[in-house]
Amino acid sequence: MIVAIMLLGCVVNTEQLVEQGDWYAVGYRDGIRGNNQRSVSELAKLGSTKHGDYEQGYLIGIEEFCNPNHAYQMGLTGKYYNGVCEGIEGAQKFRMEWQRGWYEYSN
Repeated sequence: MIVAIMLLGCVVNTEQLVEQGDWYAVGYRDGIRGNNQRSVSELAKLGSTKHGDYEQGYLIGIEEFCNPNHAYQMGLTGKYYNGVCEGIEGAQKFRMEWQRGWYEYSN
């Protein structure tokens, strides 16, 4: 299912997902990209929200994003990290690996 959502993410934009009522995919997309979780008011601006679906998708996406095994490469390619992994198991290792990559990218 996750592969299908990732493939879907390449073709379908957020507005289309909202039109389809696929709030899980909207949340997953936000999480896997390392974006901050949208507030209830931000979601309401998009349309009739299924907040539980959005949150469930976001949690799965953020869990995948916060994998410390990929953090170094993210930093090395210049992907900015805004602290979304804090409070998740492995957050400290993720941050350290990202910083190591970011340092190499910046120098």
